[in-house]
Amino acid sequence: MFAESFDTKQMLEAILSSIDEAIHAVNSDGITIYYNEVSAKHDGVTIEEVLGKHILDVFPSLNKETSTLLQVISSGQPIYQQPQTYKNIRGEIVDTVNTTLPIKVGTEIVGAVEIAKDLSTVKQLSQKLLDLQSKVERKKAPSSDIYSAHYHFTDIVTACDTFTRVKKHAEKAAITNSPVMVFGETGTGKELLVQSMHNASTRKNQPFIAQNCAALPATLLESILFGTKKGSFTGAVDRPGLFELANGGTLFLDEINSMPLELQAKLLRVLEDGVIRRVGDTKNYTVDVRIMTALNQHPSICMEQNVIRSDLYYRLNVFLMEIPPLRLRKDDILLLTRHFVRKYNHKFDKHVQHIEQTVHTKLRQHHWPGNVRELEHTIEYAMNMAEDNTLQLNHLPIYLQLDDAESTYTSDIQPLKATLERTEREMISNALKTTNGNVKQAAEILEVPRQTLQYKLKKYELT
Repeated sequence: MFAESFDTKQMLEAILSSIDEAIHAVNSDGITIYYNEVSAKHDGVTIEEVLGKHILDVFPSLNKETSTLLQVISSGQPIYQQPQTYKNIRGEIVDTVNTTLPIKVGTEIVGAVEIAKDLSTVKQLSQKLLDLQSKVERKKAPSSDIYSAHYHFTDIVTACDTFTRVKKHAEKAAITNSPVMVFGETGTGKELLVQSMHNASTRKNQPFIAQNCAALPATLLESILFGTKKGSFTGAVDRPGLFELANGGTLFLDEINSMPLELQAKLLRVLEDGVIRRVGDTKNYTVDVRIMTALNQHPSICMEQNVIRSDLYYRLNVFLMEIPPLRLRKDDILLLTRHFVRKYNHKFDKHVQHIEQTVHTKLRQHHWPGNVRELEHTIEYAMNMAEDNTLQLNHLPIYLQLDDAESTYTSDIQPLKATLERTEREMISNALKTTNGNVKQAAEILEVPRQTLQYKLKKYELT
């Protein structure tokens, strides 16, 4: 029996040792009971230095609040995919992403186990890539063009009354230093509006820097925004972040609703006192940066889903501007089509002067889920196909050429997005009729926040 138990224990340890993941287990007192070779390699220590010791003795930069293992022992709740930065016993900084689970015998918590992925190598490679990209950009363009805005208010093409009002609002906001928040679906032209505001401001001769918050993992985004101190992680060097590079100018943060909440807290501090601190540094830097942000979801929905901190939202929401989608700007479709035809005439050395009426009809009928960006790509495709001075229906992409009768899909199957929007519109309309137009009561019936319902009313042009 003892031999069988001993063999099982050996086999279990062999299995755990063969897994290419860092595994660290502690008992209910925080004493390490299992620590594999991968963990030791990540942390820059030996197994003997950790095994049998309390986790805070080996990793002195952690405490009961910051150690994910001790948190799980205390709460009994698992933690999934949480970034963690700490120093090992040698003072070296380690970056990981941890999944930490409680170990239970019956209902009693007897310890916790953590599976970690090392981010230090990823961050090091990312920093090298950024350095290389920066060198390439400096060779490709004059230094004054790398961090500059290229669009002006005259580049905004619209005949839509709603968008015209937004444009006038933006022109007034441009001359101040207040934060700006722009909401619009993907492809509506949020950065076009933001760049125009920068170029109409007193900061127009200073840097304009844009960063998409959804394009980078949280730990890398922090170092990109705030900069790094040499030695803060493997391969890190003294490097200014985007806040320092944008000093005196404008920093545009797109899809800010994708920024992790803990990083939003650091952004809030910069907005309040203009002070940043590089990752791994103890020194503070004062910056003068105007913050402009963009959301691809309505702010009320972001607040409802808790993807943006309420204190940050109210700090940023000084000037809130909403760009209407192209499907609500029917008059802009022809106007923009002519604009893009002129653009690609020049770019492709073509001489298209006329647009068939059938093309106008097709373009107006389309829903444009990709908004102005989709329309531009459509016209670019058509201009590639055009052979004379007239843009014809057969020059458009195939999916736009098809009539309902010619579609390869059965007529009783409708596009999912359009069907959902039609159903939502009918439900809201019925709720308003039931409550005699009382928005608050209608929101209660539909079980949605009042702010969300008001956004939907505006979206579907319901009164």
